[in-house]
Amino acid sequence: MALSKNITVAGCGRMGLPMARALRAAGFAARGFDIRPPAAFGDFAMHMIDVATMRAETEILITVVRDAAETEALLFSDQAALSGPPLTTLIVSSTLSPRLLPEIAARAPTGLTLIDAPMSGAQVAAEERRLSFMLGGDQATLDRLQPLFAAMGAAYHRMGGFGAGMAAKVLNNYVAAASVASVRQALEWAGPLGLDRERLLKLMHDSSGQTWFGSNFERIEFAGDGYQADNTIGILPKDVAAALDGVGAPDDPVGRAVIERLKRLTPLEKE
Repeated sequence: MALSKNITVAGCGRMGLPMARALRAAGFAARGFDIRPPAAFGDFAMHMIDVATMRAETEILITVVRDAAETEALLFSDQAALSGPPLTTLIVSSTLSPRLLPEIAARAPTGLTLIDAPMSGAQVAAEERRLSFMLGGDQATLDRLQPLFAAMGAAYHRMGGFGAGMAAKVLNNYVAAASVASVRQALEWAGPLGLDRERLLKLMHDSSGQTWFGSNFERIEFAGDGYQADNTIGILPKDVAAALDGVGAPDDPVGRAVIERLKRLTPLEKE
């Protein structure tokens, strides 16, 4: 597989756009696709392509769309991206229920190489090209694709065959979402208890309450957001639900409590 082939990053939001930028900066022939018009992407507009071009020219497709419904539309229905004859490789980087990966494999064209490569690190990590990838797929294929992941990230965890990366991602996000809910709750309680929020965050960083979210609170772009269905806080309940679906535990009490708490988050101003 020659990595000089045409690469399309589909879903150029907070994560996908900086991923596409990183690939181009590393010298890859990468372009973006999104249902929004090219003008929405500023200086990257010249590298955005339409559906027809995506189908006609894409050889490696990286999906970073939001959820299962958008994945279905991209791959099989509205955009039918898998119908493009040049396509050789599908890299699934959207966070989905692990139950969906075998379905994608069963519906994909014969001979298409499938890799799952969900990532962690938030927008700031995507912009700084230090994402952490959780990879599933054939080892030889992952070896050949490693330059792509190296252009976008700084950590690469090979978890097993196709689908193993997604299973690892939803379990990681189960824990991450719980920490977001817990840290935000602690910060809301800090004021009534007479504590300075910045000092509390520093304490937690140095103590047993340390979390990725708390330690990077001032750098994470969504840290103080309230819940909205279309923002990053809104994605976290979906990711927890994907984990619960993946393990067949929809009524897990911890997961359900985290989902409900995240949905009650209101904006918290950063100090």
